[in-house]
Amino acid sequence: MRPLPLSRALAAEALGTLLLVATVVGSGIMAERLTADIALQLLANALATVAMLLVLISLFGPVSGAHFNPAVSLVMTLRRGLPVSALGVYVAAQVAGGILGTVLAHAMFGLPLIEFAGPSRMGAGQWLAEFVATFGLVLTILVGQVSRPAALPALVAAYIGAAYWFTASTSFANPAITIARAFTASFSGIAPASVAGFVLAQLAGAGAALVLAQWLLAAPKKEKT
Repeated sequence: MRPLPLSRALAAEALGTLLLVATVVGSGIMAERLTADIALQLLANALATVAMLLVLISLFGPVSGAHFNPAVSLVMTLRRGLPVSALGVYVAAQVAGGILGTVLAHAMFGLPLIEFAGPSRMGAGQWLAEFVATFGLVLTILVGQVSRPAALPALVAAYIGAAYWFTASTSFANPAITIARAFTASFSGIAPASVAGFVLAQLAGAGAALVLAQWLLAAPKKEKT
């Protein structure tokens, strides 16, 4: 099978990230309007995200790899699964698509297209949570590609759904989505001042997962005879 043109991969990454962010932000806005119960708001947000991830990874995996995440694209580049020349445009497509996803969600709910001053998410606990969330996500992808490739969409969706609940940050685990969520003041938002700390923690978590996965998946050395 011949590789698809880069333009199609970029379109898939931009569209996939747009739909994912529109789901995260839109379901958060809908949940806020339907109930004042924070637990129910988070549950609705998580379920919508899990469902959309399963759809998007299944659909766009053969087209672009369905990264929708600069940390994942960086790891794939380091593993030589994505050309270095494609990394920058992948990230640009993801970030642009994510921001447009926030704008789309706001437009659907009749809000200003861009709003700042979302929830402040600062502190060691939040940064550790993002490290753990991204570490687990990248490890799931790298090990799942080898152990259960056909189940990878479900594995990733299930992990993110769980991480919504066991991490203090509700598992952003994605620099592009973090940036996009800085453009909403809704339930799903993040204050712009909190973005840098999240992104650094996410990249560190992805790097740690890469190191561990390489060790776990390394071929055993042949014993000398």
